[in-house]
Amino acid sequence: MISSPVIRPYRRGDRPALDDICVRTAHNGRDARPHYRDPGILPAVFAAPYVHLEPELAFVLDDGKGRAVGYVLGTADTSRFARHFRAAWLPLVADRHPEPDGLPGTPDEEMAWLLHHPERMSVPEPAAYPAHLHIDLLPWWQGCGYGRELMRTFLKALHDRGVPSVHLVMAKANSSARAFCDRMGFHEIEVLLDDSVTCLGRSTRDHDRL
Repeated sequence: MISSPVIRPYRRGDRPALDDICVRTAHNGRDARPHYRDPGILPAVFAAPYVHLEPELAFVLDDGKGRAVGYVLGTADTSRFARHFRAAWLPLVADRHPEPDGLPGTPDEEMAWLLHHPERMSVPEPAAYPAHLHIDLLPWWQGCGYGRELMRTFLKALHDRGVPSVHLVMAKANSSARAFCDRMGFHEIEVLLDDSVTCLGRSTRDHDRL
């Protein structure tokens, strides 16, 4: 029997679907496959390490048939996550995605640089927002309220763990994602980052009012 779509905790068998969602939404909310020689570098940076290191903070939108069509995932402690990323995740993927020699010259090399420098996540400015997250839905599941439900679920999970606030980093060119974050109560944080991205944060309180 087919059920209605539902938000549920991540399961190990969801991993391929999460990798696919990440790739299909990574280019300013659109399919990144035309832009990368090996699109697998994207989930290796932005999705897979989270479900490997903190699966208890990963939630998916199930289409009602058991398939994940969206997700929210992240960490309760960004500094700790960066350390664990280097120690426990990077050794698993470094051979497939080696660090570039010199300055990155292609999109793949730019992502590989991010992969090999997890300490980049531990910038001092958002220290008051110790958690961070990534949220993505396949395009045909957007605009239906599921993103709001995913966000509410993640913020509640953080709040229940005593985490006071959360941040995210997003491409400035992704205007639809920015509009969504504004509706979710996020505000800009002054952070010294690349000019192409911005950092947003919010309290985990009032998650039930989203």
